[in-house]
Formats: sequence, C-alpha cells, structure tokens
Amino acid sequence: MKSFNTYSFGCRVNKAEIEALESALSTLGYTKDENNPKIFIINTCSVTHKAEREAQKYIHSLKRRVPKTKIVVTGCAATNWLKLNKKMNGVDFLVDNSNKPYLAELLEKKYFTGMTIIKKGEEVSSAESILDIHQRSKRIMIKIQDGCHRFCSFCIVPYLRGLPQSVPIREIVNRINTYPNYSEAILTAINTEAYGRDIDETFVHLISSILKNTDIPRISFGSIHPWSLDDDFLSFYKSMCEDNRFVDFFHIPLQSGSNKILSLMKRGYTREEFIQKLKKLSQINPFIFIGTDVIVGFLEETNKDFEDTLTFLKKTPISKFHVFRFSKRQHTAAFYMSKRMQEPSDSTKKYRSKTLRDLSDKKYSAFQRRHIGKTFPSLFLEKRDNEYQHVLLQNQLPAIISSEKDYTGEIKNVKIERYQDGNLIGKII
Repeated sequence: MKSFNTYSFGCRVNKAEIEALESALSTLGYTKDENNPKIFIINTCSVTHKAEREAQKYIHSLKRRVPKTKIVVTGCAATNWLKLNKKMNGVDFLVDNSNKPYLAELLEKKYFTGMTIIKKGEEVSSAESILDIHQRSKRIMIKIQDGCHRFCSFCIVPYLRGLPQSVPIREIVNRINTYPNYSEAILTAINTEAYGRDIDETFVHLISSILKNTDIPRISFGSIHPWSLDDDFLSFYKSMCEDNRFVDFFHIPLQSGSNKILSLMKRGYTREEFIQKLKKLSQINPFIFIGTDVIVGFLEETNKDFEDTLTFLKKTPISKFHVFRFSKRQHTAAFYMSKRMQEPSDSTKKYRSKTLRDLSDKKYSAFQRRHIGKTFPSLFLEKRDNEYQHVLLQNQLPAIISSEKDYTGEIKNVKIERYQDGNLIGKII
C-alpha cells in the first residue's frame, strides 16, 4: 500500500505546496494514512532559528512515534541544511526547494519503483479520498509565485527559494476551475510584488482574470506585500470593494515602524509611505481587516526605535500583528552587519515582543467589537459541533453561529450580535 501523511510549518505558501503535493500523490495512487503511513512528508520553514528548531523537534518526536515510517523533509529548512551539509538524524530523505516541484515523482522512484501500477478506477478513488480533506473547509490554497528579488537584510528566503518565478494566469485559472463547488481560493506568494514580472503579466490582471474566468465565490490573499499596494492595485480594489467575491483582508508585512530600522532592513519604504497606503485602504473600506508582521530586536534597535514602532502600531488601522524576535540567519546581509552592529539582548527582545503582543490583543478585541450590530456575507467552515458552527466574515474575521444544520462551504449573511469570551457571536439573517 502506498500511503503517506504530511505536515507543514511556516507560511501559507508552504501549506499551498503541501496541498498541491497531496493532489500529485493522489494521481499516483497514494492514500492518506494519519496513523501509520509509509512516508511522512514535512514542509519546513527557516525564517528564524526557532522555526528550524521546531521542525527538528517535530522530526524527532515523529520518529519515536512511527519508527518504521520514512521521513521526508523538504522546504526552506531542508534547503538550508543541505547547503550547510548538516546531518539530520531521523530524516530518510532531504529534498531542497529546487526539487520540491518534482517531489511526488522522486518519492515514487525512491520508494516504489517496480510496484504494481494501480488501476485507473482505484486511482480515482484514492484521489477523491484526499480531496475530501480539502473539501471539509471548501477552501483551496493556490501558490501563484515563488522566490524574491528584494533581499531584505534579515531575510534568508531569497537564498533558499531563489529569484521570482510566477505561475502563468492561465494555469492558476485552470487550477481553480478543477475545484468545482469550492468556496474560496486563497492566493499565496513569497512576494506578491514580484508576480508576473518574469512572464509579462501583472498581479491586478491575475485577480481580474480569476474574477472573470472562474465561479469561485471568494478570493483572498495569504499575504500581500507593501510594494504591491501601488496606485493601480488601490484603484482596482476600490472598484471591486462592492463585490463580495473579494475578501477584505490584507496581511501586509511591516517589520518595523522606525525609519532607521526600515533602512537597515533594506525594506525600500518609509513609515510615512506605509501609513499612506493603510489610510487609503481603510478609506475604501472602514471594515477592512489589516494584519502585519513585526520584527523586534533588530540590529541597532534602540528604545526610541521600538517606541516608533509601538506608536506606529497604535495609531494605524492595523488590527492584529504577528511578532518575531530578530534571528541572525547565515549568509544574509544582517549576519555580516552583526559583526559591527549591536544587537539588543534576549531579555530586551522578550520585553518588546510581549509589549507588542499585548497591544495586538487589545487592538484585535477593539476591532472585533466594532462589528457588533453589523451584517456580513460569511463563509461557513466545517461543522464540528452539533450546536455551533464557525464562520469567516467578509473580512476573514472569525465568528460563531448557533446552528443545528450543517452549512459547511455555504456563504450566508450573518449579523453579529455580541462579543463574548474573545469571540464574535452572530446569527443567520
């Protein structure tokens, strides 16, 4: 029996890659086994040292739990370990990012060459069993682009994923159309700004083409990068804001609210420019949900620089943020800059991180409460309780609905009635 299981760390691009791999394996006759698979594939992240340690810990625990399973590791951490010639105990097969697109075929050759070919009818059955996993939420992640040309000083990703490579619009549209009856396509990319530059297409044209040539009810982004929020995109978003197919959620990585730190990070924008983009978005839609990423403890970050970031986050319409402590990654510009620049202490990073996380909780709660009494088109997620069902509002904000009937995958109008224990509670209208 050709069986497998998967696990993905890190960004939504990694998740999209795993979903694509699962589909590829299904066409080769694999079935998913969550208890004792023949192969277990892990897609890793390397954005921080912590991310790599978490992957290593997971590998070791998995090896103890299913010792006979072949553990296959791919992704950014795997690529980094191969570059460093690092021996990884418990790993049977390391595959770097350049070979990740061919992983299904590589596994077939490595572990199953010579096995009896599965009959066509059985192959379809296996594919359907895997697609059921996706259909439980009626959402599919679509990887539209890989790689990055920015080379921000702290970031190892361009060294592990290479320069930008875009998926042609035609292929993306065709892929979405292979998932009939799905409710949402989540477009994921390493850097949305780079989409289409290598194939003479544009990000706005991609979104427009999906809206025109597919029937998918909702389109959203994993992340959208600051450089993508140009006048063309903002004008397009304004023209589409009345269309309920366009989800009003933007995760826009900021990294710092200090101009000095942004310059050292080589981000290519100032806090003032970022603020203007945020203001334009919130003017278009006052209920837009904006999230961000922030790094604390970067090289030469003083108390004043941190206060600049804190003030920025307090005053702008960003409602939720993920906070990371700066981690030097070998081969990046910051790795070499650290030889002559001071890095804040671990205790300082911990304090700054907690301060921002507390602010995030406060702002997120306030943003949630603004929705009380309002009505939004909402996507119903997989029903896991006899009495309640979770939904995502038009801006991806989660809420809970009292419902005996299962509306999984459907989109219905939901009125938010109250805020309780950190959750929005609503009803179908």
